Amino acid sequence: MVGAGAAGLYTAVCAAREGVRVTLVSATPLAESSSWWAQGGLAAAVSADDSPELHLRDTIVAGRGAVRDSAARVLCDEAPEAVADLGRLGVRFDADRNGHLALGLEGGHSRRRIVHAGGAATGRRLVRQLSAVVAEHPGIDVLEGRRAVEVIVAGDRCVGVRLDDGRVIASGAVVLATGGAAALWSRTTNPAGAVGGGLLLAHAAGATLADLEFMQFHPTAVVGINGADGFLVTEAVRGEGARLLDASGERFVDELAPRDEVARAVQRQMAATGASSVDLDMRDIDPALFPNVVSALRQAGIDPERQLIPVAPAAHYMMGGIATDVHGRATLAGLHAVGECSCTGLHGANRLASNSLTECFVFGARAARSAVAQPTPDTAVVESAVESGGATRGRTKPSPISAASREALWRHAGLERDAAGLRELTADPQPLVRLIAECALARTESRGAHQRSDFPERDPAFDGRHETIGAAGDPALQTWT
Repeated sequence: MVGAGAAGLYTAVCAAREGVRVTLVSATPLAESSSWWAQGGLAAAVSADDSPELHLRDTIVAGRGAVRDSAARVLCDEAPEAVADLGRLGVRFDADRNGHLALGLEGGHSRRRIVHAGGAATGRRLVRQLSAVVAEHPGIDVLEGRRAVEVIVAGDRCVGVRLDDGRVIASGAVVLATGGAAALWSRTTNPAGAVGGGLLLAHAAGATLADLEFMQFHPTAVVGINGADGFLVTEAVRGEGARLLDASGERFVDELAPRDEVARAVQRQMAATGASSVDLDMRDIDPALFPNVVSALRQAGIDPERQLIPVAPAAHYMMGGIATDVHGRATLAGLHAVGECSCTGLHGANRLASNSLTECFVFGARAARSAVAQPTPDTAVVESAVESGGATRGRTKPSPISAASREALWRHAGLERDAAGLRELTADPQPLVRLIAECALARTESRGAHQRSDFPERDPAFDGRHETIGAAGDPALQTWT
């Protein structure tokens, strides 16, 4: 198990409950992963006026004709049980005065179905509790401060990983839960380490990646305030009534429309006025609902009870990643992926708010069941692969992202792209930037988070199809069932 965010922790727990020994590799100490910062909650149809069918409908509508129906149905059907299981593991979700789950509303949802823990501190609560469960579980060995630098391949199968200290861990299954790649863009809500390292590991080993052109830009990231630039103001504040205002103080968009629509509306306002931001008005929102948001803003010098908050879009969530089926299985046998580094096709071209945390747990449980069923590799096979040098097929060289590459990606593959800019990116020194550009060039249309000024219309020929890129590096369209 590589990665100790919400997806990695939960997958490790689920696998250990099946009676197998789990080694969890974490680059940071437990409870310090990117998931710690997640302000959204878990989307799940748990109220009397909701249903998995309604959740499925909203997911498909938000995904702009690119959602893999089978993955979306799995998520919507199994989300309520994921919430219940987390409760059994000790996660305390927010409740109303009657003891029922307190449900929030976010963009693109037709019902209140967002489950939170500590309001906008959901990621913190989840990671903290799951880290405690992992640390105490006798069947889980945790290696903190270590990174996987190579997926070891014998024949056509993943048989383990090599760590940065040279250690080799042989395993019948490797699960990558290494997070996303939004920090590749110069303006981002993500911590600096979210640069897609797990995607490159998988790709170097021969696994297929998919939908890399779909980066979701969150519409309400703080602009330029005392070290808070890029701080994400959760969409849940708009679910409680916060408004987006133009320079004259007027609303200009339905704040609860899907994120791609809101982000583009914000961008248009900025382009029309030459401003670097629009205003988010939280003055009528009870600050007790979002204590960590209010605290962070006040530390940066803004009092959201009295002042407007300057916000603009920022790269937030990669909907593409390591292509997997609905059991988390990558195209390379023995390799699995869960969480933001994976791509089941669930999110299509535009992620429905708070489906991502739910995805960590629904597909984490499925990947765990699949992983424990994989055959244990023969030790001699693993040793032979390492000694012969065949294992280097899955090795990636350290390739730190430069400021120039990040600026170029924002400029040429931001909210709007065109062929000329994308072609420039295909010569970028950072390999994942090149792969993103290749996929974006191949999708000659505008859909969801992928907007081409030279192909401004949605093309029905791309409906339900996913841009994949294998070891050969040439994008290919696939239809997934």
